Amino acid sequence: MTKLLFVCTANVCRSPMAITVARKLIKARGLAKVLHADSAGTHAPWPAQRPDPRAVAALERRGYKTERMRSSRITASHFANYDLILAMDAINMKALSKLCPAEQAHKLHLLLDYAAETDRTDVPDPYYGNAQGFELVLDLCETAIGALLSNYTL
Repeated sequence: MTKLLFVCTANVCRSPMAITVARKLIKARGLAKVLHADSAGTHAPWPAQRPDPRAVAALERRGYKTERMRSSRITASHFANYDLILAMDAINMKALSKLCPAEQAHKLHLLLDYAAETDRTDVPDPYYGNAQGFELVLDLCETAIGALLSNYTL
């Protein structure tokens, strides 16, 4: 089984959106036996928080069922236990690179590496913006995760 980890800053906006998209697409494509997805944040708050209500609203508008999630912070065990660690932006990639043991560094990638057609490298943080920012994040997640999953078959 290949384990995917989506990482943003607080694990309340972008990575919960990415994991929700990933889990739906994994199930729809019949890949649940070969792929597992989870999320974490480089600076996730304590105590753990639920996803931002604006992220949940954007997901629900597109027909995604949101799960009861709570934020969690990246730990050393994530680098050993996950096969592909996908950062939402360069800031999170830099934070992950500082924490990641050298022998696990090959696992680190930007999510948008899988969406070259977007001409973007970073999934922007929508936290301080409006609903349109969350819609953009969802667009980018759907594009990148769809492309990423096309690399996997049963």
